[in-house]
Amino acid sequence: MAQSLGFDGRLVLPGDADWEDARVGRVFNGRRPDRQPDAVLIAGSVEDVQRGVRLANEKGWTVAVRSGGHSWAAWSVREGGLLIDLGALREMSYDEETRVVTANPAVKGGDELSPFLEQRGRFFNGGHCPSVGLGGFLLQGGQGWNQRGWGWAAESVVAVDVVTADGELVRADETQNSDLYWAARGSGPAFPGVVVRFHLATRPLFGFLGHTVHGYELEDFAEVMAWLYEAHHRISTDVEIVAVSTPIPLPDGTEKRAFLITGLAMVDDEETARAALAPFNECPAIDRAIFVQDCAASTLAEQRGQQTLQNPEHWQYITDNAWIDCDNTPDGIARTVEHLRPLFTTNPTDKGFAIWMSNAPMRDLPDMAFSLQTEAYVASYTVYEDAAEFPRNREWLTEAMAYAQPVTAGQYLGDSDMTHRQLRFMAPENWARLREIIAARDPQGRFHRYLAKDHDSLNVNHWLAEVADVAAA
Repeated sequence: MAQSLGFDGRLVLPGDADWEDARVGRVFNGRRPDRQPDAVLIAGSVEDVQRGVRLANEKGWTVAVRSGGHSWAAWSVREGGLLIDLGALREMSYDEETRVVTANPAVKGGDELSPFLEQRGRFFNGGHCPSVGLGGFLLQGGQGWNQRGWGWAAESVVAVDVVTADGELVRADETQNSDLYWAARGSGPAFPGVVVRFHLATRPLFGFLGHTVHGYELEDFAEVMAWLYEAHHRISTDVEIVAVSTPIPLPDGTEKRAFLITGLAMVDDEETARAALAPFNECPAIDRAIFVQDCAASTLAEQRGQQTLQNPEHWQYITDNAWIDCDNTPDGIARTVEHLRPLFTTNPTDKGFAIWMSNAPMRDLPDMAFSLQTEAYVASYTVYEDAAEFPRNREWLTEAMAYAQPVTAGQYLGDSDMTHRQLRFMAPENWARLREIIAARDPQGRFHRYLAKDHDSLNVNHWLAEVADVAAA
């Protein structure tokens, strides 16, 4: 049976009645792995996390951590070792003087943190899907609301409280344990410790949220996407710009896949929003649009609801992504759009979708582990219920991402599955520094690293690693 062993929470072991629920019950993706830890600690307190790490040291276990459970590849579920589940730790506090909010990693950015801050007139650009926990999201960099203008969410981390490999609790910020602070902003699941609290700078809550959406037929994808590549550099940085291929409802109750371009202006008032969103009306295909919604008033609650519909919990997902390297000439844009076309026009699943997100204009990042970005990001998702569809969906996504390879610079950790495809995710010098920090902070390898197919070729685009292997042979 599940054991307390002095824990405020519970230690669940294989064979316990709730073992399967403890192992994968909080995994968002319904495509669950078969990997079996030695034990799962349902932490009831920060002290439990310390006790769990010390227990792992005694038993020679490796440690994996689950915050929100949204990793598409279920990185928290490893073969052997101890899984520390932080789901019961959901405290939040706000300092009126510093305007810093403190939250545990399992706090849901949209469902919990955002309403908490809205009541106080503040905002933090957490993850789009409202049930995403803060932990994995921030450790991977944090591609949140309007990051093109307001920065990656990890840039707003001012401090972290960390349980180290020896079970000690330390504060890490710019002046103390700065190596851990640096690594906590972009290292992802290779972070050499357990973050138990984030301290986050907040921003004033905007006064008006204006939402522009154009719906186009898939045959208009190339023209509209080419225009968006030309236009996104000159649209206000207070506007989040996303293009998405997704099913839309029709008046007769059926659905069809369409290509949507969207602008979300988060500004002081409606007049400012209309001015910021006006460039969308310059799209040359607008007269052929299925529909046009021009600067409709919206709310964060409405946006969260739409994200929940787009990402149904416990369905099965296969995902992949790429940072897109585009030569911003007419020929370069046309080439890029062609290599992205299958991802947006041929998804084999009824609820599947693909997104293109603007990151322009480019700006310098602060000194942190997260260090790879380009002007645009693409991610594609197959979404299905029947496990028998896995082979077809896996093959389609593999082929579509291979077709996009000529314009692919690397990947973002948050939508990655390195058991299937490995790409570069960090600048080489940052990768070297991270490995030094890991070696110093966790020399015994107490914490799991990346869940990857080939650890010797981490942070290398797989086609370059394959060429190197052939040359070495």
